[in-house]
Amino acid sequence: MKLKVLGSGSKGNCYLLCSPTETLILECGLPYKTILKGLNFNLNSVVGCLVSHEHKDHSKGIHDLIKNGIDVYTSKGTVEACEVTGHRIKVLESEKAIKVGSFAVLPFTTQHDAAEPLGFLIHHKEIGNLLFITDSYYCQYKFQDLNHILIECNYSDEILKENLEKGLIPTSLKNRLLKSHFSLGNVKEFLKVTDMKTVQNIMLIHLSDGNSNEAIFKEEIERLTGKPTYVADKGLEVEVSLDPF
Repeated sequence: MKLKVLGSGSKGNCYLLCSPTETLILECGLPYKTILKGLNFNLNSVVGCLVSHEHKDHSKGIHDLIKNGIDVYTSKGTVEACEVTGHRIKVLESEKAIKVGSFAVLPFTTQHDAAEPLGFLIHHKEIGNLLFITDSYYCQYKFQDLNHILIECNYSDEILKENLEKGLIPTSLKNRLLKSHFSLGNVKEFLKVTDMKTVQNIMLIHLSDGNSNEAIFKEEIERLTGKPTYVADKGLEVEVSLDPF
């Protein structure tokens, strides 16, 4: 199976999990035409779209996806905040698993300044267990038997402090980030308490344009975990399977 990054960060998030017969969309925070191009204009294999929360960089295309017959899976709070209705909306509840095509999806609560944000634990026989967690300043859950991890790594405390001292960011933005997004330090603490025995790779997603350092983040996570680590740059494609790379 292939994992494709169409976008990651505040300008828009969208990832595709593609098997030869099915595609699961993770987030639709890009214009519909961009998502459609990423799908090679083929909607036939799309089994649905998971949306973590209502902020536009995660939900921009939600109305157009629904109009074009794609089922959207998200929380009741996100549905209400996005003001979407209809039979294409599938409401998720935290810790209640569902099937989306051949994918089993377990939503779980995340910590963000949104109505009812969710993360997703996704299982497929070809890839095992894939954890997707974004826009959350910490995670209350512990996970086992993971094979792939996609996790937000938005900023580092050191870069944030420097930018604040230089007047590049307002104090209000710093305070919001601390209570809404994963820092490098918090990602490292989360990974320390996560069972990493079966993890094959880690993808760092949703890096801040001004408050992160891609090379340092990748290096520090690889040094900590000993696992191949990628940064979710637009256009990146990674093979995900149950076999080690």
